[in-house]
Amino acid sequence: MATQGQVITCKAAVAWEPNKPLVIEDVQVAPPQAGEVRVKILYTALCHTDAYTWSGKDPEGLFPCILGHEAAGIVESVGEGVTEVKPGDHVIPCYQAECRECKFCKSGKTNLCGKVRAATGVGVMMNDRKSRFSINGKPIYHFMGTSTFSQYTVVHDVSVAKIDPNAPLEKVCLLGCGVPTGLGAVWNTAKVEPGSTVAIFGLGTVGLAVAEGAKAAGASRIIGLDIDSTKFDRAKNFGVTEFINPKDHEKPIQQVIVDVTDGGVDYSFECIGNVSVMRAALECCHKGWGTSVIVGVAASGQEISTRPFQLVTGRVWKGTAFGGFKSRSQVPWLVDKYMKKEIKVDEYITHNLTLEEINKAFDLMHDGGCLRVVLSVFE
Repeated sequence: MATQGQVITCKAAVAWEPNKPLVIEDVQVAPPQAGEVRVKILYTALCHTDAYTWSGKDPEGLFPCILGHEAAGIVESVGEGVTEVKPGDHVIPCYQAECRECKFCKSGKTNLCGKVRAATGVGVMMNDRKSRFSINGKPIYHFMGTSTFSQYTVVHDVSVAKIDPNAPLEKVCLLGCGVPTGLGAVWNTAKVEPGSTVAIFGLGTVGLAVAEGAKAAGASRIIGLDIDSTKFDRAKNFGVTEFINPKDHEKPIQQVIVDVTDGGVDYSFECIGNVSVMRAALECCHKGWGTSVIVGVAASGQEISTRPFQLVTGRVWKGTAFGGFKSRSQVPWLVDKYMKKEIKVDEYITHNLTLEEINKAFDLMHDGGCLRVVLSVFE
C-alpha cells in the first residue's frame, strides 16, 4: 500500500479524560516497528470493559487514550520480522496475546501470555515503550494493546489473529471479546458435560454466550438470572430454559436456586462483575462437585468472600479470561464455526452506528435492550 512506512493521519475517538465524552480527532498513527502490525479497522464493537476504563475506575486506565478492543480489519503494513500476517490479510486484534514462546504459552495450562503485557498494561508498545498514536506531537496512550476506536491502529504481531477473508468483518468483530469469553467459560474453563444443570448470573452478551455454549454442551437445565425480566424472552433464543429474577424473591438467591435444583447446580457463571453476586454464584452450586466460574470483571480493589466450608465441601471457584481461548490459534477456528453456522454472532448485534456516533453508542450500551453496538469506522 502507498501508506507503507508513512505516518497516517486518520480519525479516532479519543478519551481525553475520564467520564468526558469521547472526541473525534485527527490522529497521527506511526508506521509499525519490528514485531508490529498496522491495521485498518473497519468495524469495532463496544464492550463494558471500554466503559469501565473510560469511567476512571480502572487503575490501569491512562488518559488521553484510544479505547476499543473488539474489532476487525485489514492489515495495512507490517514491521520488520513479522511473518504470520501480511498486508491485505483480514484480522481480528486480540487483547489476549499469544506468543507461543513464554512460560505461560508453553505451559499448556493457560491461554494467558506474558510477552507484551508489561507494555500493553501501561499503554505503550514493547519495542521502545512509546505510543504509535499522537496528536500534533502529543502522545496518546494505547488501550489493551488494541485501541480499535481508530481508523488505523498498531498492534503487536502476537496480538493479531488472521481469519477467513470471506467472513463478514461487521459481524466477526464480536469474536474479539464478549462472545468467545462466554462460550469458552463453558467449553474450556468449566468443561460442562451433557445433562448438567447451569445457572447464569447476568444476561448481557457474555451471559447469553454462556447460555449458547451450555446448550451446545448438552446442559439439561440452563437457569438465567437477571434483575431485568424483559431479558428473558431474548435469552430463550440463546438456550436459557428458565428465568429467575432475584427481585421476585425474599430469600437469598443462592437458596432459591438450591431449592429448585435439588441441592444446587453443577455449574454457575457470574457474568456481571459484582462480588456479592460472585458469592451467590458459588453458594448455589451443588455440594461435592459444583463449580462456579467468575467471568465478570469486578471493580479494582474489590474482594470476594465466602465461608471456607463451601470449598471444603467440594465446591470449586474458578476464573476465566477470554474464555480460555488461545487468541491467534483459536479465534480463526471460532470464525470458521460462525461461517458454518455452528455459533451465533449476528444475534448479539442490536445496533449499528458509525464511529462519529460513539458517544450515543455508549449511552445505548447501558440500556437493557442493547447487547452489542457495532460501529462502522469509515462511514
